[in-house]
Amino acid sequence: MSETVTGPTPGTTGGGVRVIASDAEAVEAARALVPRFAEGASGRDRDRCLPREQVRELARSGLLGITVPRALGGAGADAGTVAEILRLLGTADLSLAQIPQPHFAFLNALRLRGGGTARARVFGDVLSGSLVSNAQAERSGRTAHTHATRLERGGDGWRVNGSKYYATGSLLADWIAVVAPAATPDGPRPHIAFVPADAPGVRVEDDWAGMGQRTTASGTVHLADVAVPDDLVLPQYLTFEGPTTYGAFAQLLHAAIDVGAARGALAEAAAFVRSKSRPWFESGVDTAPEDPLLVHRFGELEIQVRAAEALLASAADRVDAADAVLAGGAPGAEDATAEASVAVAAAKVAGGRAAVEVSSALFEVAGTRAAADSENLHRHWRDARTHTVHDPVRWKVQHVGEYSLNRRRPPRHGQI
Repeated sequence: MSETVTGPTPGTTGGGVRVIASDAEAVEAARALVPRFAEGASGRDRDRCLPREQVRELARSGLLGITVPRALGGAGADAGTVAEILRLLGTADLSLAQIPQPHFAFLNALRLRGGGTARARVFGDVLSGSLVSNAQAERSGRTAHTHATRLERGGDGWRVNGSKYYATGSLLADWIAVVAPAATPDGPRPHIAFVPADAPGVRVEDDWAGMGQRTTASGTVHLADVAVPDDLVLPQYLTFEGPTTYGAFAQLLHAAIDVGAARGALAEAAAFVRSKSRPWFESGVDTAPEDPLLVHRFGELEIQVRAAEALLASAADRVDAADAVLAGGAPGAEDATAEASVAVAAAKVAGGRAAVEVSSALFEVAGTRAAADSENLHRHWRDARTHTVHDPVRWKVQHVGEYSLNRRRPPRHGQI
């Protein structure tokens, strides 16, 4: 059944929001949320119950505001910290972990391209617990990133018209970042309009019906002559006219979600084997955890997950290093950002493969009982398989290969 949401979720803003001052504090706050978010994750998926309370708790924790610059009251957290937080959340619930991904990605756009008024307003709301969602992909064009939505001059500012699909978090959002082309002297170029979710003309339809990620609060965002002031429209195309980590950062967060999901699926597989699985009769052992072939298979899966975790950590370091070069104006920015993008691409490939393969192997190691629908263990595979088609890893492999063999840098624009 579909529902229509016309405003922000009550309780996601206001008092009682924690102020996080450091990267270490942010990671500890996320770690504390993991057991609470894991509890009930299976039931939320089974019943498609949107994680309203969990998002409110995420807001109260202060984690939504960690990338706000220190000068504006935030922690100015680095890429590695944000990636670790999404990895941790991914171990508990992949769908819930994806909700803050566009939030952090578009706050990064605001940091890079927003003027003082936009930064003060949106960052201020985020520090009070507001959630930003995306409105980017469309169905009508040649690709998902071909935009029929238009941002045009109207009145004292801009007007935006169109429909956006797969808008992660939009059903629970306070702000919606709308990507659309707008006129420039060189023709239509991509812009981002920050639109309050309760603005007149905004309607969010709860129509996501995917086999997995049932609780990402993704809806279709309909925009009918929505007024947007000049201050809240960002010239996003300028971001890609020089070296940038914008795309690498957004992709790093997707990789982190996959890596966390792989770890979460492996942990649940182990718990199931220890408590419910029976040994194969040929093994000659009394319990499933003593089966030598099962032990060997778990060893293989553990190595795969650890490799993905290591690549993720390395990629985060490369993004942070490139950001330091960009901030300091030092030479070598093109090389540093290219290295970051390649490292993230490798992590994305490894993380996605680990998430899909481990969540599938869960049934192999846990046995027939694990396939019972009542256990809902297939949610791990459904979620991983759905998230990992967000953008094709074959193109990540292609970029890595081009860089390795031909020293061709990956494109700056990236995809989020």
